[in-house]
Amino acid sequence: MSAIAQPRVVRRHRSWRKVLNTTLLYLAVALVICPFMFIFVWMLLSSFKTGVQQTAWPPLFIFEPTLKNYFDVFQRVPFVDYAINSVIVSVSATLLGLVFGLPAAYSIARWRQSKLAIAILTSRMVPWISFLLPWYLLFTRVGWVDTYQALILTHLIITMPMIIWLLIAFFEDIPTELEEAAMIDGCSRLGVFLKVSVPLAAPGIVASSIFSLIYSWNNFIFALILAGRKTMTLPVAVYSFMSYTEVNWGGITAAATLIALPVLILTFAIQRYLIKGLALGGVKA
Repeated sequence: MSAIAQPRVVRRHRSWRKVLNTTLLYLAVALVICPFMFIFVWMLLSSFKTGVQQTAWPPLFIFEPTLKNYFDVFQRVPFVDYAINSVIVSVSATLLGLVFGLPAAYSIARWRQSKLAIAILTSRMVPWISFLLPWYLLFTRVGWVDTYQALILTHLIITMPMIIWLLIAFFEDIPTELEEAAMIDGCSRLGVFLKVSVPLAAPGIVASSIFSLIYSWNNFIFALILAGRKTMTLPVAVYSFMSYTEVNWGGITAAATLIALPVLILTFAIQRYLIKGLALGGVKA
């Protein structure tokens, strides 16, 4: 083989290897996401089926769709009111989690407060249902059952540990030289935190906020026990289609689709910032 042809063979080999690696990567991603996508597609199709079509065997993938299940959702439960309650609770819990979580994550990252980090991680690992009895007794005593403040405070168990643990890596990745330079210029420690560290950790703040919002939005058990007619959230709307005598699969899938739709729209709208935040956090970790 001539000296001129050899580099061409090497380049061709590298090109084929790159194509093979890319193909294997896409296949691996497809194998991971296909089960989750199948569940979502099945839920979406079932929301347009009648009761007979949902129980047909073999399953029907080609059928005449109906909107009856969606009409039943809005007629059977005050879906709009539940949606407003979910927005108020999840957004407030996420914002309050940021207010407390940002300083906590910064403090753990800068002063290596490992004991505090372990305590927060432990609280995140404890099953949420174990907090229900103390919360219920406390809120019953102070008259906070069926109030927004009760649900928001309980959802901090979800949002704040997640925000803290996701943001620790971002604050650790910020060079201390930048903060020291700002302090030399006359900036206080609080000013360094607000004007230097927080803006640089913006991708992580976006990522942690979205994950916290999703978990708070989907939480079911706290609203079931602590909420009432005034503050009931969307996940309870799904539960209302289940009884001792029947399970209305059409209503369940329609309500679940409507609940998942805002989260999906929000995720797709800011996916660029979400991916950037996860990538930067993953590099540090």
